[in-house]
Amino acid sequence: MTGTGPIFEPLTINGVELSNRLVRSSIGGRYAYYDGTVNPAWARFERRFAESGVAAIVSATITVDERRWSPIEYPKISHDRFIRPITKGVKAVQALGCRYILQIGDPGYHTQASLFPEEQDGVSASSGFDLLYGYRSLHRELSTTEIADVVGRFAAAALRVRKAGCDGLEVTASKGYLIHQFLNPAVNRRTDAYGGSALKRFRLLEEIVTAIREAVGRDFLFGVRLSARDFNHLPVNLRLPFASPLRAWWFGNDLETTLRYGQRLRDLGVDYLHISNGFGFINPRENPGAFPLRELRLFYASVRHLSAKARLRSMLLDLIPLRLAGVGWNAPPGANLPDAVAFRREVGIPVIANGGFQERSLVERALLDVDLVSMARPLLANPDLVELYRRGGGSPERPCTFCNRCTLRTTVSPLGCYDETRFASQEEMEAKILEWASPGP
Repeated sequence: MTGTGPIFEPLTINGVELSNRLVRSSIGGRYAYYDGTVNPAWARFERRFAESGVAAIVSATITVDERRWSPIEYPKISHDRFIRPITKGVKAVQALGCRYILQIGDPGYHTQASLFPEEQDGVSASSGFDLLYGYRSLHRELSTTEIADVVGRFAAAALRVRKAGCDGLEVTASKGYLIHQFLNPAVNRRTDAYGGSALKRFRLLEEIVTAIREAVGRDFLFGVRLSARDFNHLPVNLRLPFASPLRAWWFGNDLETTLRYGQRLRDLGVDYLHISNGFGFINPRENPGAFPLRELRLFYASVRHLSAKARLRSMLLDLIPLRLAGVGWNAPPGANLPDAVAFRREVGIPVIANGGFQERSLVERALLDVDLVSMARPLLANPDLVELYRRGGGSPERPCTFCNRCTLRTTVSPLGCYDETRFASQEEMEAKILEWASPGP
């Protein structure tokens, strides 16, 4: 089984040949200067994953908006000046035989941090209040003129992705970001052409996809990351106002609705779907494993100066016990796989499954029914994981524990593994973290 089996079968999607079926999914840190230009540590960070042997890398969500990004010191692709620095890192990845897919998005009101409170960090499908996500006390509804501007920014960013020499692009229609806010019936309560029915809620994504295809052409690899089910009630949150019907407010989109979205995306010319679950980043369905209470407190404390909501949220989290705050954080690895399989069966285009994959046996089981498997945290914990599979191994000696500390630490600290149980000492853990954040040779 050394270097054989379904994991190591090549695959070609829209002319892009992938050497195996493993993709590093979206993960990133503060690897940019304050203006959003990627720095040398970003290029080294991505190159280390290419060295691991994955077939492709999907970047962190890189913002299409010049002023709204999440958090600060994350990369931007909102202007032509960002193309050349990105190109250098992309070429370094491709030189190792790894494909590079740049993910673009707009966080909308989920924007996590800012130097100062900014009105544009609170835009969304509709006006309202969300205790957990974003820092603005209230979010406001985008006008139709502003929506047209958003569509234009996505199309312009997509063209920059192609000019940067990437092998493809992926649009974030999940994570609770702006497109997802329009798709979600609890957040989108509009009564115009962009809300009121599942088809109208899809209109923003449809316009973005159409504009992107016109910008980059049919011969460029183009995927969409989509949440199969919203699970609005997880994690526990206060989201106002209540929406009717209450079931839609409580659960959000169901699989039947999103499968229709997937079929429409196929018809619009999308080449693949990257399937996850849940609404908001982070949430227990998109990030299986433990609830990172300590890290969430750290992050909320770091932005409490930005709004009254942020101050209240930070104080409440200091009082709430873990057993209450962590309700719902028990999804096992691979929990999203059945939904990914449903998309592969019903939509009929290539599907990437995401969500807690690490064990070789689980990866191989997934590849019986989907085309690719993506992972990030396990590769951060064990960069040699693909080589372990190649040698016939099934599980690393010190596996990722899915503690989720890295997912929140990245907002205030260098990205790396923060699970003390995986290291002999704090010094060893610190050295590994700083190694990931180094610009390298």
